[in-house]
Amino acid sequence: MNDAQLLRYSRHILVDELGIEAQQRFLDAHVLLIGAGGLGSPAAMYLAAAGVGTLTLADADTVDLTNLQRQILHVTASVGQPKVESGRAMLAALNPDVQVHAIAQQVDDAWLARAVPHATVVLDCTDNFATRHAINRACVTHRVPLVSGAALRFDGQISTFDFRDEASPCYACIFPEDQPFEETACSTMGVFAPTVGIIGAMQAAEALRVIAGIGKPLTGRLMMLDSLHMEWTTMRIARQPDCPVCGCQQPVATDSNADNKNRTDNNTDSPPG
Repeated sequence: MNDAQLLRYSRHILVDELGIEAQQRFLDAHVLLIGAGGLGSPAAMYLAAAGVGTLTLADADTVDLTNLQRQILHVTASVGQPKVESGRAMLAALNPDVQVHAIAQQVDDAWLARAVPHATVVLDCTDNFATRHAINRACVTHRVPLVSGAALRFDGQISTFDFRDEASPCYACIFPEDQPFEETACSTMGVFAPTVGIIGAMQAAEALRVIAGIGKPLTGRLMMLDSLHMEWTTMRIARQPDCPVCGCQQPVATDSNADNKNRTDNNTDSPPG
């Protein structure tokens, strides 16, 4: 780190559990963040502010006026622009040291198979089941940690799936692909703006803790927020032996993620849409 970085990140470095070592891990990390909307906005901003070296933002949408009530990555002048381009501009202004890759497309299995192995951790900030399950499958296959968040109306949820841990469940263990869910969205049901901010900020915190190898991530736990009454409920979740995604599939470890695992080891209902 140079002198400017030491000063910029000094408040992290002063934290005993972080220090220079964890901050360097942030600088070396690559976070794949899928969905640059309500959840992705605070998550991306906190990750960029924290000094995550590379952020890949993937989202096919453009900024709409109705987004601005909660999607703080975008401003009024961004209306009509691709969300990833608007996001890249905001993050560059926030921290020019962060390299931001803007992917203005809907992700699919083929794209995820190419992109996920290069990520230190993946954040699912999307709002539809098909994409959530595609992201989960790719992360299971390549043993890349996944932080999943969701929010709708006053309800939010978050969990971390760390596939470097053989006991970790996956998203499909909780919400099987073949289980019928009613697809709901903010455009029809609405959302309380701070709810996505709370969940998105927690996704960033989970990602940073996974990268640094500190604390106890939400692996094996699903936290659910009722922001109308500001109450949290935590549900324990276990890997399902009959899960068609993680129960019978042997994940393939890549060199890059083996390195990530070594760094961490050394540091010893329809869900909301």
